[in-house]
Amino acid sequence: MQAAVTSFSTVTLSSRRLRALSPAKAQHKPAVASASALANASDSNVTASPSIKWAQKTVVIPPLRRGCHLVTSKILTEIDQDLLGFKCGLAHLFLHHTSASLTINENCDSDVRHDTETFLNKVVPEGRSAPWRHNLEGPDDMPAHIKSSMFGCSLTIPITHGRLNMGTWQGIWLCEHRDHGTPRQIVVTLKWYMKGENSSLAICNH
Repeated sequence: MQAAVTSFSTVTLSSRRLRALSPAKAQHKPAVASASALANASDSNVTASPSIKWAQKTVVIPPLRRGCHLVTSKILTEIDQDLLGFKCGLAHLFLHHTSASLTINENCDSDVRHDTETFLNKVVPEGRSAPWRHNLEGPDDMPAHIKSSMFGCSLTIPITHGRLNMGTWQGIWLCEHRDHGTPRQIVVTLKWYMKGENSSLAICNH
């Protein structure tokens, strides 16, 4: 099963433009500039100063059975080509759900994922004897919400020379906490720095 994906949208903003939009420089500007305003900002000085570029897409992971699943390859399939132009940056992954979670852990031995699921099920009780009041969507729903908060719904991973800079044994897990999973949406936001002609900014020179 392949992950569905929407195309990247990008916004480029020079550091000079960022300073112009800061509260110190423009007290009457809104605290957050709209994406359209940033996209339409003048690019006349971009080559003379460091710029920040943003890109974003949504990756949809098909329904998975309950448990912890290694999804690194599915996500990389969708963003690999986009990463190639990155020398230094960050990838932020945000899961749009409250009954699943994201985490980084072992990418080799599947027993680690099995044992993690066993741990979660022992720590968070389920069934008629569980003390939960929220049960409108079934006995597995409230435990799923708790497990989701334990691991969280977002990850930030450095990008170095066109690759996600993770450890040798690290992988991205999507943990499905419901008995009957649904498609899970992960918003992937990429941020990277571009060096201007006259900039002294060091960009991942190692």
